[in-house]
Amino acid sequence: MTVLNIFRDCLDALVHPSVRYDALTSARHRAFMAPRLLGSLAAFAAFPVYLALRGAPSAFEVAAFAWLIAPILLSYFLSRTGRYESAQLLSSLALAGLLMMIAIATGGIESFAAIWLVVVPLEAALSASRRVVAFASALALACVSILIVLSGSHLLPVSEAGAVAHGVFTAFGIASATLYASGLAFGAESLARTGVSLLNVEEDRYRLLARNMSDVISRHRRNGAIQFISPAVEALIGEAPARLLGHGLFDRVHVADRPAYLTALSDAARGGVARSVEFRLRRDSRGGADGRVASAEFIWVEMRCRPLEQGAGPVEPQDVEVVAVMRDVTDRKTQEEALALARTEAERADASKTRFLATMSHELRTPLNAIIGFSEMIVQEDVLMIDAARRKEYAQLINDSGQHLLSVVNGILDMSKMESGSFEITPEPFAPRPAIINCCNLLALKARENGIDLVTDAPQDLPELNGDPRAFKQILLNIVSNAIKFTERGGTVSVTAAVESSRLILRVTDTGVGIGVEDLKRIGDPFFQAGKTYQRRHEGTGLGLSIVKSLVGMHGGDMQVHSRIDEGTTVVIALPLEFAPAVEPASNIATLTPAVRHVPSDHTRQVKKSA
Repeated sequence: MTVLNIFRDCLDALVHPSVRYDALTSARHRAFMAPRLLGSLAAFAAFPVYLALRGAPSAFEVAAFAWLIAPILLSYFLSRTGRYESAQLLSSLALAGLLMMIAIATGGIESFAAIWLVVVPLEAALSASRRVVAFASALALACVSILIVLSGSHLLPVSEAGAVAHGVFTAFGIASATLYASGLAFGAESLARTGVSLLNVEEDRYRLLARNMSDVISRHRRNGAIQFISPAVEALIGEAPARLLGHGLFDRVHVADRPAYLTALSDAARGGVARSVEFRLRRDSRGGADGRVASAEFIWVEMRCRPLEQGAGPVEPQDVEVVAVMRDVTDRKTQEEALALARTEAERADASKTRFLATMSHELRTPLNAIIGFSEMIVQEDVLMIDAARRKEYAQLINDSGQHLLSVVNGILDMSKMESGSFEITPEPFAPRPAIINCCNLLALKARENGIDLVTDAPQDLPELNGDPRAFKQILLNIVSNAIKFTERGGTVSVTAAVESSRLILRVTDTGVGIGVEDLKRIGDPFFQAGKTYQRRHEGTGLGLSIVKSLVGMHGGDMQVHSRIDEGTTVVIALPLEFAPAVEPASNIATLTPAVRHVPSDHTRQVKKSA
């Protein structure tokens, strides 16, 4: 065993470095060198015995034994260069040359060495090279043909061996050739076993990767049909790989994404380059002992595909296959959508800031200029000779301008409190009809001055409403004043109230200028005003409907706006009759349920009006 280990270590040291880490190729190199080194060493070891028995050798015998050094040289050549096919070709030439030399000297085709020509192509078969096997077969056939021709032409020397000696040599040749062929057979079996073992190792390695990697690997035909898909797909979409073969995966692709899915596979097969596509894939969640589908959802999947290399030979276009790698990118898509939404919101906030500044420059500058101008005139009343009536008029204008500024500031402060969640409401039972009549009476003068008919329809039997009466009046005042503001002379504004289920429905309808479809989507946003800022014909900060929307949300109601350009607008407010404040109110105004601090009914707070 120790000798074998030493010999094995020597063979490992002779293997060329380029193939030392390739198990199968290094096994072929060892299989090439081992029998040649052992055979040559055995022949040299037997040479003294031959001399003792034979006596002085002839020149031919010396040449034959000297020829046995060729296998050692071939092993050295392979060890130094690593050129396995070249070594096999040279080995076939060396063996055929030795056999021809012995056969020519010992009877030609009838020589015991002629049978060894069968070993030449068998030995070449270990190379696993078709070119080497073809060369060795042709060389062996050529040698046989030459021996036949030379024997038939009587050009060879007559063998001096008798019939008995000839029989002995023939038997020796057949036996030795059989033994060598058996060694070649065992060598071939050993190489085959090594190849199978390595193949199993590689299969286990790739199977381990396929089962434990999160990405899904699949093999497709050009039309999208799946021929193989890794087991990771079961964790991805909740379906066994066997049920996805063929067009099973395609049936799970979202209908809108199927063209992109097939196009990517077709382009990869036709164009010969990698393609990438993102699509939605249905994922099943199974529950219960029977494994039925409990729920299904679509997830986002990224697929990278490229053509599959199928050898050096030409492949028909319809036979080109594609290998694809798929991974779940739902989280990334969700983040992208969140980023896009945040970007949109940031752009809207920036636009709102710009509109706010443009609006405030008008809403603040105009009354301030009036206050400064008229106050300066009052200060210089002696110079300007202003009478009492004119002075009273100027004082009234200053008061009106101050009230307008106060209204603007109150609206901004109320909106800021609502956004921060510190706005307080005091819910208590009250009759809504008197509040509606009172609000309409307050705005009746303004409607008459603008030449607008203000119609109120509030039934006598309206039930009590649990809510903040001051907030209720502010909601109604803001909506009705907006309707009057944007209705042309001769138009009509109607206010109706009714009860549907357990909610109070307020409808304020006008025949005014209306609101565009794009602007209608943003009604209720802080500082937003329909139409361009430079096109506005009416003053205002754009906070009226935003405050209304927030107050309605605080009461657990909702607001809807229906409008058409040049046809008018209808605002519908729905408030629950029995309002129960939430224990932990939310703080997002955009959801119509802003954070609000409810105080007991015995605490009062003046809810400021906003124009």
